[in-house]
Amino acid sequence: MAVEDVRKFFEENGYDYEIIEKEASTATVELAAQAIGVEPELIAKTMAFRLKEKDVLVVSKGDAKIDNRKFKDTFNTKAKMMKYEEVLEATGHPVGGVCPFGLKTSMEIYLDVSLKQFEYVYPAAGSTNSAVKITPDELKTVTKADWVDVCKA
Repeated sequence: MAVEDVRKFFEENGYDYEIIEKEASTATVELAAQAIGVEPELIAKTMAFRLKEKDVLVVSKGDAKIDNRKFKDTFNTKAKMMKYEEVLEATGHPVGGVCPFGLKTSMEIYLDVSLKQFEYVYPAAGSTNSAVKITPDELKTVTKADWVDVCKA
């Protein structure tokens, strides 16, 4: 189970983050916001993209949309989201539970600057009913991510 992979990742790396597990689905930004009781923008949405030479994850605020021009300028290719099966195969997490923790395969992770404005954000934790409360700076440290600006203002 992918949430167990996330729990193991936290334990093995010495992180003491509580995985919030809900009865209700957190599979979409709107559902996650309702289940956790926060505004949709505070949900840290993890998106999987297939680039020419690699797969990457981009984490943004929940209500952000990818800006195709910024994405192409940053990654030198068009934004092409991975298919459902590809996401599960690469991350080990189901769509709706994809997060930047406990990944099945090593992937480069990028955090969109849209996250910086918040004290805390809530990325998924490997399942369609889980999340983690974390600061954007902690998220950067835990994931070893780089900051990018690829979302619309």
